[in-house]
Amino acid sequence: MKFLHLSDLHIGKRVNEYSMLEDQKYILTKIINIIDEHHPDAVIIAGDVYDKSVPSAEAVELFDDFLVRLAQRKLAVFVISGNHDSPERIAFGARLMHTSGIYMSPVYDGSITPVVMNDEYGKLYVWMLPFVKPAAVRKACQDDSIDSYNDAVKAAIECMPINTDERNILITHQFVTGAERTESEEISVGGTDNVDVTVFDSFDYTALGHIHRAQNCKSDKVRYCGTPLKYSFSEAKDKKSVTLVELKQKGTLDVSTAELEPMRDMVEIRGKYDEIMLRDFYENTSYQEDYIHITLTDEDDIPDAIAKLRTVYHNLMKLDYDNIRTRSSSLIDYAHESDQKSPLEHFAEFYELQNNQSMSKVQSEFVENLIAEIWEGDK
Repeated sequence: MKFLHLSDLHIGKRVNEYSMLEDQKYILTKIINIIDEHHPDAVIIAGDVYDKSVPSAEAVELFDDFLVRLAQRKLAVFVISGNHDSPERIAFGARLMHTSGIYMSPVYDGSITPVVMNDEYGKLYVWMLPFVKPAAVRKACQDDSIDSYNDAVKAAIECMPINTDERNILITHQFVTGAERTESEEISVGGTDNVDVTVFDSFDYTALGHIHRAQNCKSDKVRYCGTPLKYSFSEAKDKKSVTLVELKQKGTLDVSTAELEPMRDMVEIRGKYDEIMLRDFYENTSYQEDYIHITLTDEDDIPDAIAKLRTVYHNLMKLDYDNIRTRSSSLIDYAHESDQKSPLEHFAEFYELQNNQSMSKVQSEFVENLIAEIWEGDK
């Protein structure tokens, strides 16, 4: 059984005020081309289908077109909701879509029924666990001891009637401890979203979403496939790909990747203004239509620099200076430890100053959930 593992499409995303819809449409077609070349039996989309819980009409239309093209190829398609998605919107129409081989994760209620697939090696069970918060699992499982994301995911898995003699795949959207993050992910308030990789030991493969850089988590049995596009300049040097997973008999796993070439890359350029505006410099590169971050090393600011640079670098997203003035400012700003603290930590310090005591566990949880809701509302 061969699977193509995707995640974090973030359809409708804007990067530095640039809409990525055209780039996303292009890369989804590239993914269809890879499917036609490698002929997987199923496609996994491990959460964050959209960039917002209430996606735009254009984003919904693009994903709808992608699903139709997958269904036309008679593939099984498994889609779960991520932390950027609305679980209810992802679940809409799920029972109707099953007849077309499209499986959308329902809103988590404590019970997960696997999709059973069959091949020459027997049965293979696909378990779909959408992004869940501790409060949701605590309520569904009626277990007040569930306090962390690790507790929540562990409890959700323990409620699954897994037959470890058969092959099992888990699709989920969480942050595994130790995974390498980039600047384009949403950092959890207080850093409490860590899940230990050992909770996935019962599965022959765990298809993860949430982290934007492709990577294994201690073994190729637990893997992030990464985003199909670069969504921050911290990913400028990354190579994007889709992950191809093949399971034959129990205990046999083959993981490979197929590289994705974007319509526009993300590129960082550093140098003096006069140097990077030389015809000999930019005509020997393919950067002019890429998304660009330029760092100027001139000691004096260039008047109207962005407009001038965009006459050559048409998709200039970001402009910085690196000189004596900015390095001095950076040293001053970086020295403030408060800049590295989460909103929850700031509030906890403020509360303690006002009340001469720390917040209780119940108060901390209430504030953390409130901050998370506010952040979600700002998306």
